Amino acid sequence: SAYRLCTMRKLPSVLARTLTSGTSGSSVLPDMSEVRSRLRDIVGASTNWRDHVQAMQERKALHTLLAKRQEDLPPRRMKDSYLEVILPLGSQPEIREKYLNVHNSVRFGRILEDLDSLGVLICYTHTKQEMQPRSPLSIVTALVDKINLCKKIIYPDCDIKFTGNVSWVGRTSMEVKMHMLQLHDGDYSPVLDATFVMVARDPENKRPAFVNPLVPETPEEEEIFKQGELNKLKRIDFSTASLLKMAPTAEERNIIHDIFLNTLDTRQEGEATVSFRSRKLPPNSVWMEDAKLKGLQICHPQERNIFNRIFGGFLMRKAFELGWATACSYGGSRPFIVSVDDIMFQRPVEVGSLLLLSGQVCYTEKNYIQVRVHSEVYDADTREHQTTNIFHFTFISENEVPRVVPKTYGESMLYLDGKRHFAAIMKEI
Repeated sequence: SAYRLCTMRKLPSVLARTLTSGTSGSSVLPDMSEVRSRLRDIVGASTNWRDHVQAMQERKALHTLLAKRQEDLPPRRMKDSYLEVILPLGSQPEIREKYLNVHNSVRFGRILEDLDSLGVLICYTHTKQEMQPRSPLSIVTALVDKINLCKKIIYPDCDIKFTGNVSWVGRTSMEVKMHMLQLHDGDYSPVLDATFVMVARDPENKRPAFVNPLVPETPEEEEIFKQGELNKLKRIDFSTASLLKMAPTAEERNIIHDIFLNTLDTRQEGEATVSFRSRKLPPNSVWMEDAKLKGLQICHPQERNIFNRIFGGFLMRKAFELGWATACSYGGSRPFIVSVDDIMFQRPVEVGSLLLLSGQVCYTEKNYIQVRVHSEVYDADTREHQTTNIFHFTFISENEVPRVVPKTYGESMLYLDGKRHFAAIMKEI
C-alpha cells in the first residue's frame, strides 16, 4: 500500500535540528487553544459576535501601518517564523473527545482545522513588527497545495506535535510548510507533511498587502525556497492546462473513447444497429451519477474566523467529512485518507450563508478512490449560487473498489481531472 511506499521526505535539516526528540520540553510548548487566542490578540478580534462590527471598525485605523513597498520591510529568516505547537492528547485526556472518531482514532477533519490556524499564526510571526502589538495585515488561506500522509492511523491517546515555518515568499503571498509528528515510545515520528499558501491583505481584507521578504541562509534553505518557487510555477501550469480551458490530450481522448465503447449495448445484432444512445454498465462498475453525496451546512457565528468570515479550517473539515462519507459508501469499507491537494479558496464564506457541499467519486484505481468535493454558497436574498471551494481527496479502501464510469461529456472531464490529480499524488508518494 501507499503507506509503505510513503517514506517520509526527510525533514529539512534546518527544522530537524530544531526538533526536539522525546517528550522533553513538550510541557512548555503552546497548545492549539493558545494558537487561537494569540491570533485573536494579533488582530484585535472580539470573542463576542455582537461586538465584531466595532472590532472591525477599529482595524480600519491600522491602514497607516501598511508598507508602501516590499523593500521597506525588514527581511526575515526561515527560523524567525519557526513554531512548535503541542496537541496534548496523551497528557490531557479531557481534550480527546473533540478529536475522537468512531473507529477510536483521530478525526482528520480536526487536524485540518489545526493546520489552518497554525499556518496563519506562522505567517503573522514572519510579518510581526516589533513595536506593534496588533498587525495591520489580514492573513488568509489562499490554497492548500498538498497534505501527504504516511500513517494510516493517528492515535487518540498520544501527544501530537506540529512544527512549521514560512518556506517561500512572493510580494503579498507566503508558502508555509508544516509537519505533524506523534509521540510513540518516547520519540516523535512523522505523520504528515503539509504545504499551504497564505495571502496578506489590508486591515479590511479588501486589497493585497506587502509582506516581509524571506532570506535563505543555508544551502538547504536555498533548496526549500527554490522548491516554493517551483510549486508556484507548477500550480500555474496545472491551471493553464485545466480541462475548463483546454481540450484533453490525445491520450486522454482515447481513454474516454474506450470507456464510451465499453458501455455501448451490443446486444442488438450487427454493428449497424448499435445505437449511440443505448448504454450499459460494464461488470464491477458504477455510473458516476450514482457515486455522489450531498450535504448542507448553515454557517453559524461559532464557526467564524478572526475576521468574522467562516473559518477555512471548518470548511475543510466539513468537505473532508463529506468526502470520506462519499468514499465510504462507494467502497463499502472504511477508507483512509492518503492525500489532500489543490484546495483553492475562491471566495470567503459569510456568517449566515447556506453552504451546499457535493461529493463526487471521479476516479478509481484498484483500492484508491479519488473524491472531488464542490462547495458553494446560496444567498437566499439574491437566490444566487456561487462556488467557494473545490476540494480534492485521495482515499485508500481496505478492499478493491468497483470502477467509476462517466456517461456524459461533463462527467468524462471530471473523470480526467480526477485521474490527473491521482497521477500527481502517486508521483509524490
